[in-house]
Parts: sequence; C-alpha cells; structure tokens
Amino acid sequence: MLFVKLEELKTGMRLARPIYNKDGVLLYERNSKLTSQGIESIRNFGLIGLFVLEPAEPVPPMTQEDIDFERFQTMSVFSIQEEMEKILKTKRLGKTPTITSNIIKNYGHLDKKINFVQNLRSKEDAIYKHTLNVAMLSAMITHVLNMKVDEQLEAVEAALIHDIGKMTVPKSIADKDVLSEEDQRAVRVAEIQGFDLIESVYSSTPNIKRICTQSQKALESLETGDDISNMKMVNGAKVLAVADTFDSMTAMQAEKAPESEVAALKHLLDNPQVYDSAIVNGLIRSINILAPGVSVELNTGEKALVITANQGNILEPMILMFGDNSIIDLSNRKMYGDLEIKDIMKTMDNRYVMDVELLKRQGIKVEEPHYIEAPAE
Repeated sequence: MLFVKLEELKTGMRLARPIYNKDGVLLYERNSKLTSQGIESIRNFGLIGLFVLEPAEPVPPMTQEDIDFERFQTMSVFSIQEEMEKILKTKRLGKTPTITSNIIKNYGHLDKKINFVQNLRSKEDAIYKHTLNVAMLSAMITHVLNMKVDEQLEAVEAALIHDIGKMTVPKSIADKDVLSEEDQRAVRVAEIQGFDLIESVYSSTPNIKRICTQSQKALESLETGDDISNMKMVNGAKVLAVADTFDSMTAMQAEKAPESEVAALKHLLDNPQVYDSAIVNGLIRSINILAPGVSVELNTGEKALVITANQGNILEPMILMFGDNSIIDLSNRKMYGDLEIKDIMKTMDNRYVMDVELLKRQGIKVEEPHYIEAPAE
C-alpha cells in the first residue's frame, strides 16, 4: 500500500479505502480503479491524496463497523465545517445540537469497544476532523462511565465547538509547521476570542464555555507548571482534556508521523493531576488498543502478538513472541520488569496489523472479526 499525493495520482491505480461524498453516498469502492474523471472529482473534494494498492496487493480487510465508521466520519466532517463557518459568520447557533445528537446516537450508546482508526489530515481539514474525533471519544467515554444525559450532551457539544477560535488564526500562521512566540500569542488570542464567541452563542448553557476553558487551563498547566489541584473541574472538562489529548497525539497528519496509542496512554496515565484516572479508564474501555490479535513492537525491537488483554493494566497484556513462540506475561514485573510495549504495528493507512490465525493455531480462542469482501476489479 502506498500514499500517493493528489498531483501524482494516475489512472488505473486501485483504491485501498472507500470514498464517500458529504451525504455518505459511496462514490468509489475499495479496489476501484481510478479514471481521469475520478481523479478530477477527488481534486474537487479537497483531498491531499489517497491510499492506493500496489499492483498485486490484496485489498486490506475491513469489517462492516470499519466501513460505517469511515462513512460517518466523512459525512460529519462536512457538516461540522459548514456549521462552524456559519457560526463564525452569523454569531448564532445552527445545527450543532443536531450534529451532537447524531454523534451520541451512533457512538454514545455502544455496548462494546470499537476500532478507532485515524484518517489522514491536512492543514485545511485538521480542525474539523479533530473536533469530530474528540466529540466521538467524548460520547463513548461518557457512556461507559454512565454519566448523566445532560453531562453527555454538554461534553460532546463542547468537544465540537472547543476549537472554533483556531479557525480565525491567519492562514500565514496556521500553515506553519513551527510557530514563533509571536505566532503562539496570535493563536492564544484567537482561542480566547473563540471562548467569548462560545459564551455568546451558548448564553443559556454556560457549562459549554466552562468545559472548554477549564480543559484548556488544565492542558496548559503541563507547560506552565501551574498548580490546578484546587480547580474544581466539571466532568465534561475532564472528558475533553483526555479526548483532546489522545486524538491530538495519535492524529495522522501529512506533516508528521503520529505518536502511538501506547505513548498517548502512557502520557495520560503519567499525568493524573491533569487527566482524571476514571476518565482515562473510560477511554480504555471504549476503544480497542491492545486487544488479542494485535501485533506489537517491544522496547527491545522484538515483535510479538497480544494473546490476552490485561483488564487491570492495559499496557501489560500477555504476548506471544514471534522470534521463539514463547509466551510472556508482561504483568509479571519481577521477571519482565525491563520489557514493555513500545508501539503497535500498523499498515500504512494506520490500521492495526492483526493475526488472529496465529492465535487459532496456538489453540487460543479469540473472537474473529467478520470482514466484508471488496468487489473484484
């Protein structure tokens, strides 16, 4: 699989991922061959490129849940962009409550963990994809922690709106990979103005701004060293801080490689003064990270396969070593204290490398995902 920039796409290339329009209509299925008309359509979508398959490469497996997840993300990103631009222009609330309800309907009542796959972001769509992912994570976390309905609504809506100020940052600054101190001040001014706008459009729901500002203050304390132990954060702010950080760290961007989910979890767990442990646990209970069948890389450089998840400490599962087929229980710190998981092995389009068949050959029972076959060429 290769990522090919828009200007380098050629007719005949096969798609590795499906493409939908803003209404969720499937335009191009996996394994579809690009045509000149298709390339022009993709250019109009504003995509920076596509994941394509090499000539003899099989189509990567996707479950129905994976397909639904990707379709939902595409539809929602368009809706969020339209809504945020409208709020900035009119200073009035529009369809944000509807978008919030739709996210909660689809991801705020799940009875099991899901695969949370990051899509590639460009500078043009990063804010919309970020706010959507943070809102989805917030919906799942508040659900597994059995928060009140009004707290879930406020947490998800705050997640959708929390970065609206960044949309007013001048393009000359937003396009930079490294910001100067002056640039950072300009971003901070935009964020504050965004919070003022949130206060205005949510005048009847003051908790929305409270969630955004408290979360921001908590995250800033990691850099400033400010003591926030006496700050009484509302639950929504605690959720936003965790979801915001996890998505930001694991985001797949054109300019830089994402950090692993393992690194993100370690960061969250190592800073309990900012990230509430109950909320972090809610995140762990919401998405698949170190599930059975996932291939991982250890800090020694060796590769292994997760056999059994560790409910007590997600970072210490039981693993099967690829090198000698030995089984190691990472929770046995007395014996394996220096060994730890460094990263999760992934395909180029950011999906976990799974090997359920190896587990089955070892006589280990595991729930097999049901993959949807892609159409033939």
